[in-house]
Amino acid sequence: MKNKILSIVSVIAFLMGMSACHSPEDFNPTVERNIINNLTASFPDDDSDDNSFTSEIDYTNHVITVVFPYNYPKLSDNVLQLSDLKKMRVIADLDNNVYVYPTLLFMDMTQENFITVKDQTGTSTEYKVVAEIRKSNECAITKFNITSLGLSGIINESTKTISLISLESIGEVLADVSISHGATISPDPTTVALDYDQDQKVTVTAQNGTTNSTYTIKKEIPEKIAAGLRANSAKLIWAKKLTDIGISSSDMTTGIAVTNDYVVINERNKNPVYLHAKNGEKAGTMNISFVGSTTNFYVTSDKDGNILFTNLTPNAGPAFTVWKASGVDQVPEKYIEFTTSLAMGRKLSVCGSLNSNAIITAPIYATSGQFARWQVENGVLKSQTPDIITAQGIGGWGTNADVIYSDPTDPTSDYYTTFYAEPRNLCWMDGKTNIIKNKGVALDGNYVPNAVDYTVFNKVGYVASNLVNPWSWGTADNIYLFDLSSGSLGTQAIDFGSTGLGINGNYGSKILGNTNGNYCGDVVLKVSDDGYYMYVYFMFCNGYVGCVQCDCIDM
Repeated sequence: MKNKILSIVSVIAFLMGMSACHSPEDFNPTVERNIINNLTASFPDDDSDDNSFTSEIDYTNHVITVVFPYNYPKLSDNVLQLSDLKKMRVIADLDNNVYVYPTLLFMDMTQENFITVKDQTGTSTEYKVVAEIRKSNECAITKFNITSLGLSGIINESTKTISLISLESIGEVLADVSISHGATISPDPTTVALDYDQDQKVTVTAQNGTTNSTYTIKKEIPEKIAAGLRANSAKLIWAKKLTDIGISSSDMTTGIAVTNDYVVINERNKNPVYLHAKNGEKAGTMNISFVGSTTNFYVTSDKDGNILFTNLTPNAGPAFTVWKASGVDQVPEKYIEFTTSLAMGRKLSVCGSLNSNAIITAPIYATSGQFARWQVENGVLKSQTPDIITAQGIGGWGTNADVIYSDPTDPTSDYYTTFYAEPRNLCWMDGKTNIIKNKGVALDGNYVPNAVDYTVFNKVGYVASNLVNPWSWGTADNIYLFDLSSGSLGTQAIDFGSTGLGINGNYGSKILGNTNGNYCGDVVLKVSDDGYYMYVYFMFCNGYVGCVQCDCIDM
């Protein structure tokens, strides 16, 4: 027992000895930055994003200047007065172990205030706090578009240049320009038509009247990126409610056709209206002789802007009929007349141009993957009677399906199809075997795939599809764009959702309090003649028609 007690005592003594060998660490305060780094003021009971005003600190003269904008809210025309600063909430950003007194809470910033800052060493410094209402020194051009011609200026802020990408003459036109709030621009391109075939210089002067920037606006042909579209170049350039352009009937708007200049919108039993393709403004109405609920059932277009109308069989009679017009001012003429009892006409797609080479496809509804195919060679339709093709591995696709080929010269080339059936995916089909080669993202069976389109842009193939919501619940009415360069449908080239352009779920019928009883919608890809822009046109029945622009410009 004695030995055990001695052992315990020895251990305790050893531990005490170790403790005695080390003195407590000395407290060495770390001077992190400037003792006081900022003083922020805000209006009480104001939760707006603008309600935070930072300061400039003169450490030599011990003056803290809280800077307020000349206008508040910042983008309003309301002029902030010194008398408005009678009661401001203030917060100090201090280094560790730094104190300020008197305690900060509210401050009357219509007068000079004094605070004392005590640092980690115990040293106290008095600062004078004052307010300054300051006019903005921002003098930037934030947007420069020639809307009438569909040109979006590419702004390079570092070089103060604005590039207008055009192979054609621009001439003297007005521009749509946005500049920093409170700034002025001279000459003003919104009121003075400048000749943009020549370099133009404009000067933006800030609200403070002294700070300025001079921009050079030039027409030029830039370099393209190696392949595909430029990341983050996509933007919604316009969107119109169908009701705002005079389409008021419910469930009758079936499809769109796109030419270089116009977007044609088909409304069953009505002469179709057309809009300017680059700004969405209504431009006119086509006159067609076959107006009827089942006779002008759908519209589409080819690569060169030929406009095609279909009827609906067998509802419209024993012949599936396609009318063709070379432009919105032309009278459509019969192009295809095919006697059949098959259900056709809800969709028609064209790969290529009817002026040269093309493959035309029309799904046969109430079948499992069947569609009709016509071929055009050297501007001549080979036959009024189509080949009947069956896409393998597809369930009964009811009344919603669409098919488009990838090569206008080769009927055995791969094709793409979307449908309301199993499997619930956009499908990439092998054109030689007609079996599924690749599948896109799985789609919710509660929503209806409606249309598909294909194009090549800057050496990369793209497929667009849409999804419509025919019911009063849910948030679908979506667009998808797939980049095919990986050899699969696994890459979406543009984010149309809430983390991207915010189109999906916000431009369909439901957002306007409507339903889409006939499950109608459309999507069209159009590449500009100069090859620098690709446009994604979309339409959701009882909702909106709109246009997304992206480019391949090497920035």
